Amino acid sequence: MLFNKSEMLLPKGTDMSKWSVVACDQYTSEPEYWKKAEKIIGNEVSAYNLILPEVYLEENGVESRIEKINQTMKEYLLNGVFKTTPECYIYVERTLNNGAVRKGIMGCVDLEEYDYNAGSKSKIRATEKTVVERIPPRLKVRQNAVLELPHVMLLLDDGKKDIIEPLADLKDNFEKVYDFDLMLESGHLEGYIIDGKASAEIDEKLKALADVDEFNSKYGVSESSPLVFAVGDGNHSLATAKEFYNNLKNEIGEQEAKNSAARYALVELVNLHDDSLVFEAIHRVVFDVDEADFVNGLKSICNESGTGQTFTLLCNGKEEKLTVSNPDSNITVGSVQNYIDRYIAENGGRVDYIHGEDVVRELTGTENVGILLDAMDKRDLFKTVILDGALPRKTFSMGDACDKRFYTEARIIK
Repeated sequence: MLFNKSEMLLPKGTDMSKWSVVACDQYTSEPEYWKKAEKIIGNEVSAYNLILPEVYLEENGVESRIEKINQTMKEYLLNGVFKTTPECYIYVERTLNNGAVRKGIMGCVDLEEYDYNAGSKSKIRATEKTVVERIPPRLKVRQNAVLELPHVMLLLDDGKKDIIEPLADLKDNFEKVYDFDLMLESGHLEGYIIDGKASAEIDEKLKALADVDEFNSKYGVSESSPLVFAVGDGNHSLATAKEFYNNLKNEIGEQEAKNSAARYALVELVNLHDDSLVFEAIHRVVFDVDEADFVNGLKSICNESGTGQTFTLLCNGKEEKLTVSNPDSNITVGSVQNYIDRYIAENGGRVDYIHGEDVVRELTGTENVGILLDAMDKRDLFKTVILDGALPRKTFSMGDACDKRFYTEARIIK
C-alpha cells in the first residue's frame, strides 16, 4: 500500500497547547518566535523538546542539542508520556488563523514509492528542487532518533472532493483523540480515529488514484507510473527520511530494512482542492552582500516593461517593480532564484525564504535586499510537476508560517 494506517503516539495527561509546536523550518529569521514558544512551554513535556528548530542550526552547541533531543525521546518513552493508538488513520481538522478549516488524514507512506530526485517518475514526487545540502543536518537528528514527529503534508489531486472531505460528516461517529488551541495565535486542532468502514473506503479510493490508465486520461499524458501524491510541505524532511532508509539498507541489508519501521514515514494527506488551501508566494531576503552590487546585477537582467516575469525589489526602504528581460526559467521565482544562486556562489552572502510581505519589509528597512514574488495557481501544480519535473525550491507555500503543520503525533522508527 502506498498510504497506510499506523500506530501513533499521542501524549497523555498533557496540556496539548504546550505540547504541539510549529514545523521546525518556520520562523528561521525570527528567533524571538521560538523564545516565546519556550516561555509558553516552560518545564512541561512538549514536542518542542523532540525537534531542532532550524533557527538554531548554525549556532554553537548544535551537536549537544541533537544529543539532548535523542535522549529526551527515550526518556519520554520510558516515563510513559505517550499513549499508543491502534493501527489507524487519524482525521485532522485544522482551524487556521483566518478561521478556515483544513482537512487531512494522518497515515504513513511507503518510502519505496518516493524519489525526490529530478526527473523522478515515482508515485510520490517532490514539487520543488531538493537541496541535498539541507539533508545532512536533518539526518543528524534522525540518525539516532527513536521517534519521528511529522510536519510533512502530501497533496492529492481530488477535484471531486470525494476522499477526505466526506469525513467531516462522519467525524461525530469517530473517537476524538485531541481538541485544543494552538499556541501563538495559530488556530485550533482536532483529531479523530477513523473507523474501519471509513478507512476501507479511503483505501479503495486511493487505489483508484494510482490507476495508471485513469491517471493518463486525467492529465492527457502517456506515463508508465502515475503521480499519486505530491509533496506540499516538508520536502526536505521527507527526503531525510528517505536517505535514512537508504542508509539503513546499506547497514543491515535491503530485505531487513524493507521489514523495518524506517521504511515508512508519518505524513498528513491533504486535498489540493481543499477550500482552505491557498498557495502563498515565498519571498526572498538576501543578507550579507554588497547591496548596491547585488541590486545592480539583478537590474542588469531586468527592465521596467511591466509584462512577463515581474517582481518587486526592496532595498533601503524603497520598492521597485522589475521584469526579467530574458528569463532562464519558465516561472519568475526560477529566474530570480537562479540569479541569487549565481551571485552568492561568486560573492558570498546568504538567502532566507520568508512568508509574509510585512516580515520582508521589516528585514529590509535599512539593510538587506528583499524580493516579493506572486503566488502560483495551485491548479497547475500536478500538471507542471508531471510535465516539467520539480519546481525551483521554495516556489510556493501553503499558507503563512502560523498555518504550517504543528507537531502533534509521533511514531516509533527504531
